[in-house]
Amino acid sequence: MKNSQLYKGSLNTIIMKLLDQNGRMYGYEITQKVKEITAGELSITEGALYPALHKLEAEGFLEVEVEKVDNRLRKYYKLTQNGQQETVNRLSELEEFIRNMQTLVNPKLSY
Repeated sequence: MKNSQLYKGSLNTIIMKLLDQNGRMYGYEITQKVKEITAGELSITEGALYPALHKLEAEGFLEVEVEKVDNRLRKYYKLTQNGQQETVNRLSELEEFIRNMQTLVNPKLSY
């Protein structure tokens, strides 16, 4: 399930959760953290990541800090105050979605 369509709808929430946990991160770091956490099962491409980051920034959920690292400019992303609240909202919605999917896929395990 390396690049499943099922993950695409959750990409922004995944990014926001990682930034919530780690403070600030740069793009490549986000892709590597996702690979690490999922033991390589989920791979986020740059083609998916950067449009998502730019959209979250445009919506006011992220702010960008540029730093010079090894003679190169690196963009670090971090949640704004609105982004922190939106992360809580989106995680709650995602958890509810997962519960509903579990109920649909395997009703025997539902309570």
